[in-house]
Amino acid sequence: MKRTMKRLSFVVRSRRANAPAGLPRALWALLLGNFMIGTGVMVVPGTLNDISTSLGVSVPQAGMLITAGAVLMGLGAPTLATLVAGWDRRRLLVASLVWYGVLLGACALAPDYGTLLPLRVLAMVAPAVFTPQAAASVGLMVPPERRGQAITFVFLGWSVASVMGMPLSAWVGGTLGWRWAFAGVATGALVAGWWLWRVMPDGIKPAALSRQGWSQALGSAPLMLTVGVTLVSAFGQFTVFSYLAPTFKQMLSIEAGQLSLMFLWFGVFGLMGNVGLSRHIDRVGPHRAVLLTLGLMALTQALWPLGTSPWAMALLMVPWALGCFASNSAQQARLVNLSPQLAPATVALNTSAMYAGQAMGAALGGWMIAHGHMANLHAVSLVLLLLAMALSAWATRRSNTKK
Repeated sequence: MKRTMKRLSFVVRSRRANAPAGLPRALWALLLGNFMIGTGVMVVPGTLNDISTSLGVSVPQAGMLITAGAVLMGLGAPTLATLVAGWDRRRLLVASLVWYGVLLGACALAPDYGTLLPLRVLAMVAPAVFTPQAAASVGLMVPPERRGQAITFVFLGWSVASVMGMPLSAWVGGTLGWRWAFAGVATGALVAGWWLWRVMPDGIKPAALSRQGWSQALGSAPLMLTVGVTLVSAFGQFTVFSYLAPTFKQMLSIEAGQLSLMFLWFGVFGLMGNVGLSRHIDRVGPHRAVLLTLGLMALTQALWPLGTSPWAMALLMVPWALGCFASNSAQQARLVNLSPQLAPATVALNTSAMYAGQAMGAALGGWMIAHGHMANLHAVSLVLLLLAMALSAWATRRSNTKK
């Protein structure tokens, strides 16, 4: 392990002069990887209307593509973190992007819903691996004082996916069809894998966690409460977010072109929120940053009934967008700062919680729509986000007590 750390230290020093803001160049490739991972995850919400129409299934049934994929990601993240513990991260991360590209390409060719569903689930193995392992790798590529900035920088990829990937997917799905949107993400994933192979150094192998390490992570109240914040907040967000396309169509009579613009608007402010967080998180502190971002998202849900026109809804979406992706970046940095040595476990558990929350939100939202309660999705989301804020404050108190 000491030999590996020395080699990584040399690689970082030798490349720092050419890196953005003093960070390793490989972080740009990891950012692109997260962009493609995020776009692939969000391609279903963006094309949900077209998938439903094209394959002759209901909106709640099409929403099962989100739920089933999120269940796989939620269960797979901690399990796969153990299975791949000894892998060189360059090879692991590239392999996950190649897997993503191939399976999403197969999804684009699926002849019916029965074929698409298992292919989509298998494709979601890649996010379960890439997202947590990329964050854990960053912890070995930068000094501790830059760790928060580096992690949030890499997770800008998710914000950029909301700015470009999701709106573009919605536009492609509405004009050319959802198959072309899936094919575009598949191609991008393969390109990201190729670039990552070229620029990421060999020898990055976070120390494999023993059974005792997992026990320490699972037995730590501050860490598990922090992971719980991710679970509850994702649950709240995706109760609404999974069904934005049909919700906007019913509430505001928004068509495909307007829908892509709405997603673009949301993504621009999502990117702004994450960029702002990346610059100031080490000064503000992850605990306060999480509370602030959750509060912004809750504000949108509280004011949701006022969104009676496209313009009004666009304004109401701004606070949610500012907090949406920044919240998860802050959570990742929060967990790494709480216990750097347990980061491979806690980041995997946090990713699992995020995807589990997505699955729960998509399932609950689908059930509510099927029973005629689409208009009440925001109210459930608000309650869950307020609960996440309370849980976050509790986690902060417990972590301060431990010090």
